[in-house]
Amino acid sequence: MANTTFTGPVISNNGFQVAPVELADGDITITKLTHGGRINFVPDGGQDNTYTLPAPEAGVSYRFVYGGAAADATDAIFITPGNANFYIGGVTFLDTDNEISAVFSDGNSNSSLQINVPAGFDVTFIGVDSTNYRVMGSVTSATAPVFADQ
Repeated sequence: MANTTFTGPVISNNGFQVAPVELADGDITITKLTHGGRINFVPDGGQDNTYTLPAPEAGVSYRFVYGGAAADATDAIFITPGNANFYIGGVTFLDTDNEISAVFSDGNSNSSLQINVPAGFDVTFIGVDSTNYRVMGSVTSATAPVFADQ
Protein backbone atom coordinates (compact mmCIF):
# COMPACT_ATOMS: atom_id res chain seq x y z
CA MET A 1 0.00 0.00 0.00
CA ALA A 2 1.41 3.39 -0.98
CA ASN A 3 1.19 6.61 0.97
CA THR A 4 -0.52 9.54 -0.73
CA THR A 5 -0.88 13.15 0.39
CA PHE A 6 -3.94 15.16 -0.64
CA THR A 7 -4.75 18.85 -0.40
CA GLY A 8 -8.43 19.82 -0.32
CA PRO A 9 -11.55 17.67 -0.10
CA VAL A 10 -11.22 13.93 -0.66
CA ILE A 11 -14.04 11.47 -1.40
CA SER A 12 -13.63 7.74 -0.83
CA ASN A 13 -16.40 5.49 -2.09
CA ASN A 14 -15.08 2.50 -0.14
CA GLY A 15 -13.74 4.19 3.02
CA PHE A 16 -10.18 4.65 4.20
CA GLN A 17 -8.06 1.95 5.77
CA VAL A 18 -5.80 3.00 8.62
CA ALA A 19 -3.52 0.45 10.26
CA PRO A 20 -3.69 0.20 14.07
CA VAL A 21 -0.67 1.07 16.19
CA GLU A 22 0.82 -1.46 18.63
CA LEU A 23 2.23 0.62 21.48
CA ALA A 24 5.42 -0.51 23.19
CA ASP A 25 5.63 -1.12 26.94
CA GLY A 26 6.88 2.11 28.55
CA ASP A 27 6.02 5.80 28.71
CA ILE A 28 5.10 7.22 25.29
CA THR A 29 4.64 10.72 23.92
CA ILE A 30 1.66 10.46 21.57
CA THR A 31 1.81 12.34 18.24
CA LYS A 32 -0.88 13.34 15.79
CA LEU A 33 1.03 11.88 12.83
CA THR A 34 1.65 8.43 14.32
CA HIS A 35 -1.35 7.96 16.64
CA GLY A 36 -4.10 10.38 15.60
CA GLY A 37 -7.23 8.91 14.01
CA ARG A 38 -6.05 5.35 14.68
CA ILE A 39 -6.70 2.58 17.14
CA ASN A 40 -3.75 2.41 19.51
CA PHE A 41 -3.37 -0.97 21.21
CA VAL A 42 -2.05 -0.64 24.77
CA PRO A 43 0.00 -3.65 25.93
CA ASP A 44 -0.17 -5.56 29.19
CA GLY A 45 2.43 -3.38 30.86
CA GLY A 46 5.47 -4.40 32.86
CA GLN A 47 5.13 -1.07 34.71
CA ASP A 48 2.63 1.77 35.03
CA ASN A 49 2.78 3.38 31.57
CA THR A 50 2.10 7.07 30.95
CA TYR A 51 0.80 8.22 27.56
CA THR A 52 1.25 11.96 27.04
CA LEU A 53 -1.22 13.38 24.53
CA PRO A 54 -0.24 16.34 22.34
CA ALA A 55 -1.95 19.72 22.72
CA PRO A 56 -5.57 19.27 21.64
CA GLU A 57 -6.67 20.26 18.14
CA ALA A 58 -10.36 20.53 17.23
CA GLY A 59 -11.55 17.27 15.66
CA VAL A 60 -8.34 15.26 16.09
CA SER A 61 -9.01 11.99 17.93
CA TYR A 62 -6.92 9.41 19.76
CA ARG A 63 -8.41 6.00 20.57
CA PHE A 64 -6.76 3.57 22.99
CA VAL A 65 -7.80 -0.07 23.40
CA TYR A 66 -6.32 -2.49 25.89
CA GLY A 67 -4.69 -5.29 23.91
CA GLY A 68 -3.35 -7.52 26.69
CA ALA A 69 -4.25 -11.21 26.90
CA ALA A 70 -5.20 -11.03 30.60
CA ALA A 71 -6.03 -8.47 33.27
CA ASP A 72 -3.08 -6.12 33.70
CA ALA A 73 -1.28 -5.77 37.04
CA THR A 74 -0.19 -2.21 36.15
CA ASP A 75 -1.92 1.05 35.22
CA ALA A 76 -2.35 3.02 31.99
CA ILE A 77 -2.18 6.77 32.63
CA PHE A 78 -3.26 9.30 29.99
CA ILE A 79 -2.15 12.90 30.52
CA THR A 80 -2.39 16.12 28.55
CA PRO A 81 0.70 18.34 28.03
CA GLY A 82 -0.21 20.15 31.28
CA ASN A 83 -3.01 21.33 33.56
CA ALA A 84 -3.95 24.08 31.08
CA ASN A 85 -5.27 21.30 28.79
CA PHE A 86 -8.00 19.29 30.45
CA TYR A 87 -10.68 16.65 29.93
CA ILE A 88 -14.42 17.12 29.58
CA GLY A 89 -16.57 14.02 29.90
CA GLY A 90 -16.12 10.63 31.44
CA VAL A 91 -16.04 6.88 31.06
CA THR A 92 -18.38 4.05 31.92
CA PHE A 93 -16.84 1.87 34.62
CA LEU A 94 -17.66 -1.82 34.41
CA ASP A 95 -16.60 -3.26 37.75
CA THR A 96 -15.55 -6.91 37.60
CA ASP A 97 -17.85 -7.38 40.63
CA ASN A 98 -20.76 -6.84 38.19
CA GLU A 99 -21.47 -3.21 39.06
CA ILE A 100 -21.75 -0.42 36.48
CA SER A 101 -21.11 3.26 37.16
CA ALA A 102 -19.75 6.37 35.48
CA VAL A 103 -16.59 8.27 36.33
CA PHE A 104 -16.37 11.91 35.22
CA SER A 105 -13.68 14.55 34.95
CA ASP A 106 -14.36 17.84 36.72
CA GLY A 107 -14.50 19.59 33.31
CA ASN A 108 -12.23 22.45 34.34
CA SER A 109 -8.82 21.16 35.46
CA ASN A 110 -8.51 17.36 35.33
CA SER A 111 -5.67 16.59 32.93
CA SER A 112 -4.94 12.99 33.94
CA LEU A 113 -6.95 9.77 33.55
CA GLN A 114 -5.50 6.80 35.41
CA ILE A 115 -6.92 3.43 34.40
CA ASN A 116 -6.09 1.13 37.29
CA VAL A 117 -5.22 -2.55 36.69
CA PRO A 118 -7.49 -2.94 33.66
CA ALA A 119 -9.12 -6.12 32.44
CA GLY A 120 -10.09 -4.11 29.36
CA PHE A 121 -10.70 -0.58 28.13
CA ASP A 122 -11.64 1.39 25.04
CA VAL A 123 -11.24 5.15 25.53
CA THR A 124 -11.25 7.98 23.01
CA PHE A 125 -9.99 11.53 23.38
CA ILE A 126 -11.22 14.10 20.82
CA GLY A 127 -9.87 17.63 20.63
CA VAL A 128 -12.63 20.18 21.23
CA ASP A 129 -10.39 23.22 20.68
CA SER A 130 -6.81 24.17 21.57
CA THR A 131 -7.50 23.73 25.31
CA ASN A 132 -9.85 20.79 25.88
CA TYR A 133 -10.24 17.12 25.07
CA ARG A 134 -13.62 15.39 25.14
CA VAL A 135 -13.17 11.93 26.70
CA MET A 136 -15.48 8.92 26.42
CA GLY A 137 -15.37 5.15 26.54
CA SER A 138 -15.48 2.22 28.89
CA VAL A 139 -13.13 0.68 31.43
CA THR A 140 -13.41 -2.82 32.93
CA SER A 141 -11.46 -3.42 36.13
CA ALA A 142 -11.75 -4.30 39.79
CA THR A 143 -10.60 -0.72 40.59
CA ALA A 144 -12.32 2.44 39.31
CA PRO A 145 -10.43 4.77 36.99
CA VAL A 146 -9.50 8.18 38.39
CA PHE A 147 -9.53 11.65 36.84
CA ALA A 148 -7.18 14.14 38.52
CA ASP A 149 -4.98 17.17 37.98
CA GLN A 150 -1.36 16.40 37.13
